[in-house]
Amino acid sequence: MNDEHILVDLDGTLAKYDGDIETIGAPIQAMMDRVRRWRREGQKVKIFTARVAGDQREKQLPLIQQWLKDHDLEGLEVTNEKTPAAIAVWDDRARQVRRNSGERVGFGESRSRRLIEDLG
Repeated sequence: MNDEHILVDLDGTLAKYDGDIETIGAPIQAMMDRVRRWRREGQKVKIFTARVAGDQREKQLPLIQQWLKDHDLEGLEVTNEKTPAAIAVWDDRARQVRRNSGERVGFGESRSRRLIEDLG
């Protein structure tokens, strides 16, 4: 079974974030459009957030699911785990590095540039 998916961070990537984990900010339209397009194209998308790690999961998951429903993204899986099936991670904090080196990759150097452009 092909479980390939794109991980999309919630706070600061899909929704505006001001540091308050009691609420979820307004949607960021460019990212919302991207996620909706991926779904229309049949690509699996998961919401990637530390909000559902550990003890916070029970409180945060219903909040996130309601936000997704309110913004026509109902049914997306919510996770705090990255697996080998993740083909891309969209996150305001992540940076790509060269495998096995720790060296930062510039956008022009990325092996996955074509994929990013195709998904973008």
